[in-house]
Amino acid sequence: MRLAEYTDYTLRVLMFCASNPDRLVTIAELADHHGVSKNHLMKIVNDLGHQGILETTRGRGGGVRLLRKPKDIRIGDVIRQSETDFRLVECFDSGTNLCTLTPSCRLKRLLDQALKAYFKELDGATLADIAGPVGRAGTPPRPSTAPRPRSIALKVQS
Repeated sequence: MRLAEYTDYTLRVLMFCASNPDRLVTIAELADHHGVSKNHLMKIVNDLGHQGILETTRGRGGGVRLLRKPKDIRIGDVIRQSETDFRLVECFDSGTNLCTLTPSCRLKRLLDQALKAYFKELDGATLADIAGPVGRAGTPPRPSTAPRPRSIALKVQS
Protein backbone atom coordinates (compact mmCIF):
# COMPACT_ATOMS: atom_id res chain seq x y z
CA MET A 1 0.00 0.00 0.00
CA ARG A 2 1.31 3.42 -0.86
CA LEU A 3 0.05 6.82 0.19
CA ALA A 4 -0.56 9.28 -2.62
CA GLU A 5 1.87 12.17 -3.02
CA TYR A 6 -1.05 14.44 -2.15
CA THR A 7 -1.41 12.78 1.27
CA ASP A 8 2.34 12.86 1.83
CA TYR A 9 2.45 16.63 1.28
CA THR A 10 -0.74 17.14 3.28
CA LEU A 11 1.01 15.61 6.27
CA ARG A 12 4.15 17.66 5.60
CA VAL A 13 2.16 20.90 5.50
CA LEU A 14 0.49 20.07 8.79
CA MET A 15 3.77 19.06 10.42
CA PHE A 16 5.44 22.28 9.29
CA CYS A 17 2.56 24.40 10.59
CA ALA A 18 2.57 22.52 13.90
CA SER A 19 6.32 23.18 14.18
CA ASN A 20 5.72 26.91 13.68
CA PRO A 21 2.71 27.61 15.91
CA ASP A 22 3.43 31.28 16.65
CA ARG A 23 3.31 32.61 13.10
CA LEU A 24 1.66 32.39 9.72
CA VAL A 25 3.41 30.10 7.27
CA THR A 26 3.36 31.12 3.60
CA ILE A 27 2.72 28.89 0.61
CA ALA A 28 6.01 30.11 -0.87
CA GLU A 29 7.85 29.06 2.28
CA LEU A 30 6.24 25.62 2.21
CA ALA A 31 6.99 25.22 -1.50
CA ASP A 32 10.62 26.20 -1.01
CA HIS A 33 11.05 23.99 2.05
CA HIS A 34 9.51 20.88 0.46
CA GLY A 35 10.62 21.45 -3.14
CA VAL A 36 7.11 21.26 -4.56
CA SER A 37 5.05 23.66 -6.66
CA LYS A 38 3.00 26.42 -5.08
CA ASN A 39 -0.04 25.36 -7.13
CA HIS A 40 0.09 21.84 -5.70
CA LEU A 41 0.34 23.19 -2.15
CA MET A 42 -2.46 25.69 -2.73
CA LYS A 43 -4.84 22.80 -3.47
CA ILE A 44 -3.77 21.03 -0.30
CA VAL A 45 -4.06 24.17 1.83
CA ASN A 46 -7.47 24.94 0.33
CA ASP A 47 -8.73 21.45 1.20
CA LEU A 48 -7.33 21.66 4.74
CA GLY A 49 -9.03 25.05 5.12
CA HIS A 50 -12.39 23.63 4.03
CA GLN A 51 -11.94 20.77 6.50
CA GLY A 52 -11.45 23.26 9.34
CA ILE A 53 -7.87 22.19 10.03
CA LEU A 54 -6.07 25.27 8.69
CA GLU A 55 -6.84 28.96 8.91
CA THR A 56 -5.96 30.67 5.66
CA THR A 57 -5.31 34.39 5.30
CA ARG A 58 -4.98 35.84 1.81
CA GLY A 59 -3.05 38.80 0.57
CA ARG A 60 0.03 40.60 1.74
CA GLY A 61 1.08 39.34 5.14
CA GLY A 62 -1.15 36.30 4.70
CA GLY A 63 -0.42 32.65 5.21
CA VAL A 64 -1.72 29.58 6.98
CA ARG A 65 -1.77 28.24 10.53
CA LEU A 66 -3.44 25.42 12.38
CA LEU A 67 -6.98 26.08 13.61
CA ARG A 68 -6.84 23.19 16.04
CA LYS A 69 -4.20 22.05 18.49
CA PRO A 70 -1.86 19.39 17.07
CA LYS A 71 -2.93 17.00 19.84
CA ASP A 72 -6.50 17.21 18.50
CA ILE A 73 -5.66 16.27 14.90
CA ARG A 74 -5.60 12.49 14.38
CA ILE A 75 -3.36 11.23 11.60
CA GLY A 76 -5.90 8.57 10.62
CA ASP A 77 -8.53 11.26 10.01
CA VAL A 78 -6.13 13.29 7.86
CA ILE A 79 -5.28 10.26 5.75
CA ARG A 80 -8.93 9.28 5.33
CA GLN A 81 -9.70 12.79 4.04
CA SER A 82 -6.69 12.89 1.71
CA GLU A 83 -6.76 9.44 0.15
CA THR A 84 -9.39 8.49 -2.39
CA ASP A 85 -9.28 4.70 -2.37
CA PHE A 86 -8.70 2.09 0.31
CA ARG A 87 -9.78 -0.88 -1.79
CA LEU A 88 -6.73 -3.08 -1.40
CA VAL A 89 -8.08 -5.71 -3.81
CA GLU A 90 -10.90 -5.92 -6.33
CA CYS A 91 -13.34 -7.67 -3.99
CA PHE A 92 -13.39 -4.69 -1.59
CA ASP A 93 -15.80 -3.04 -4.04
CA SER A 94 -18.91 -5.21 -4.37
CA GLY A 95 -20.17 -3.04 -7.24
CA THR A 96 -17.25 -3.84 -9.53
CA ASN A 97 -16.00 -7.14 -8.14
CA LEU A 98 -15.56 -9.77 -10.84
CA CYS A 99 -13.19 -12.06 -8.96
CA THR A 100 -14.17 -15.70 -9.35
CA LEU A 101 -12.55 -16.63 -6.02
CA THR A 102 -14.85 -14.40 -3.93
CA PRO A 103 -17.26 -17.12 -2.73
CA SER A 104 -14.50 -19.17 -1.09
CA CYS A 105 -11.65 -16.68 -0.69
CA ARG A 106 -10.35 -15.75 2.76
CA LEU A 107 -7.91 -13.09 1.51
CA LYS A 108 -10.48 -10.28 1.70
CA ARG A 109 -11.04 -10.92 5.41
CA LEU A 110 -7.29 -10.93 6.09
CA LEU A 111 -6.73 -7.70 4.17
CA ASP A 112 -9.74 -6.08 5.81
CA GLN A 113 -8.29 -6.92 9.24
CA ALA A 114 -4.93 -5.50 8.14
CA LEU A 115 -6.57 -2.26 6.98
CA LYS A 116 -8.40 -1.94 10.30
CA ALA A 117 -5.12 -2.47 12.18
CA TYR A 118 -3.47 0.15 9.95
CA PHE A 119 -6.10 2.74 10.85
CA LYS A 120 -6.07 1.74 14.50
CA GLU A 121 -2.38 2.69 14.60
CA LEU A 122 -2.94 5.92 12.65
CA ASP A 123 -5.92 6.88 14.82
CA GLY A 124 -3.75 6.43 17.88
CA ALA A 125 -1.30 9.09 16.64
CA THR A 126 -1.85 12.83 16.50
CA LEU A 127 -0.08 15.63 14.73
CA ALA A 128 1.60 16.46 18.05
CA ASP A 129 3.17 12.98 18.01
CA ILE A 130 4.83 13.43 14.62
CA ALA A 131 5.62 17.16 14.48
CA GLY A 132 8.78 18.58 15.96
CA PRO A 133 10.91 21.67 15.82
CA VAL A 134 12.04 22.82 12.40
CA GLY A 135 15.60 24.13 12.59
CA ARG A 136 16.82 26.94 14.85
CA ALA A 137 14.37 29.57 16.08
CA GLY A 138 11.50 28.13 14.05
CA THR A 139 13.23 28.64 10.72
CA PRO A 140 13.23 25.81 8.24
CA PRO A 141 16.52 24.01 7.66
CA ARG A 142 18.15 24.37 4.27
CA PRO A 143 16.99 21.66 1.88
CA SER A 144 19.52 18.86 1.57
CA THR A 145 21.04 17.82 -1.71
CA ALA A 146 19.74 14.29 -1.19
CA PRO A 147 16.75 13.35 -3.34
CA ARG A 148 13.42 13.80 -1.59
CA PRO A 149 11.00 10.91 -1.36
CA ARG A 150 7.84 11.49 -3.38
CA SER A 151 5.59 9.16 -1.42
CA ILE A 152 5.44 7.01 1.64
CA ALA A 153 5.59 3.27 1.08
CA LEU A 154 4.19 0.97 3.73
CA LYS A 155 5.47 -2.58 4.09
CA VAL A 156 3.39 -5.32 5.57
CA GLN A 157 5.51 -7.77 7.53
CA SER A 158 4.51 -11.35 8.01
